[in-house]
Amino acid sequence: MAGSNVKVKTKKAGKSAAADAAARMPKKLYEAELFRLQAELVKVQEWARAERARIVVIFEGRDAAGKGSTIKRVSQYLNPRVAQIAALPAPTEREQTEWYFQRYIEHLPSAGQIVLFDRSWYNRAGVERVMGFCTKEEYTRFLHQCPIFERLLVEDGILLRKYWFSVSDEEQQLRFRSRLQDPMRQWKLSPMDLESVTRWEDYSRAKDEMFVHTDIPEAPWNVVESDDKRRARINMIAHLLSTIPYHAVQRAKLSLPPRPPSQGYQRAPRDMQTYVPDHAAALERGTH
Repeated sequence: MAGSNVKVKTKKAGKSAAADAAARMPKKLYEAELFRLQAELVKVQEWARAERARIVVIFEGRDAAGKGSTIKRVSQYLNPRVAQIAALPAPTEREQTEWYFQRYIEHLPSAGQIVLFDRSWYNRAGVERVMGFCTKEEYTRFLHQCPIFERLLVEDGILLRKYWFSVSDEEQQLRFRSRLQDPMRQWKLSPMDLESVTRWEDYSRAKDEMFVHTDIPEAPWNVVESDDKRRARINMIAHLLSTIPYHAVQRAKLSLPPRPPSQGYQRAPRDMQTYVPDHAAALERGTH
C-alpha cells in the first residue's frame, strides 16, 4: 500500500502453490456443502423470527484471517432486516467518554433478530491493548467486566456465540501481499493492518491473555483454523448450526393472485421520463 514502510515477506521456500491447492478443500465439495449449510441458516432465521430468539455471533481474529468473507457467506441468503452486520468504526470523542460497552449495546438484537459482529468489544483486548489505544487501567477493567457483561447477556436469553479465526503468520503475509497487488482489494489494508506483521507476538500474547479471562462456560471461545478459507467457512457455519436448537418452521404457502383486467391505464410516453443510457447495448455493439 502506498505510504507504508512495512515489508511483507514472500512465501517460505519449500511450500509450493501445488501443495497449497492440494491442501485446500475441493471447490466442488465446498460449494455443495456451503449451499446446504446456507439453507440451514435460512431455517435458523425463520426459527428465530417464529420463536423471537435473539442471536449474537462474534467474529474475531487476526487481520486477513477470513472473518469478513465468512460473514458474507453466513448472511448471503438471509433477510438483512433479520440478520444484521455490526461493523463499528473507531469511537467518536463522545463515545470515548462513555462506558466502554455502551456503544455496542445499541446494536444488540431485538426479538427475532440475528446480529453478526465483525469485530466487537474485544477490540479493547486486541488492537487497543497492543497499539496503546487504551490505558492499562481501562484494559484491566475490561478483562474484569467483559465476563460479567457476557453472562448478563446470556442470562437474559441471548444466544451468544464467539469465534476466533486463527491464521498462521505465513498465510497472513501471503494474503497481505495479495491485497497489496490487487487494486480491487487494497481498501482492505491499512497501515495499522500491516503494522500487525511486526507485532505478531504482541497480538499472540494479547489473545492468550484475553482467552484466560473471557473463555467462560456461559460464552466459550471457538477457534476456527483458517489457513484454508473454504474449510474455515464450512467448519464455522456447521459448528454454529450445531449450537442452536432450531427446527424447520412451516411457512404459509403463497400463490400469485390472478392479474385483474385492465382498467384503461396507459403508460406515460417514454420521452417524458429520463432513462439511463443503454450501456449494455453499446457493449454488445462493440462501440463502447
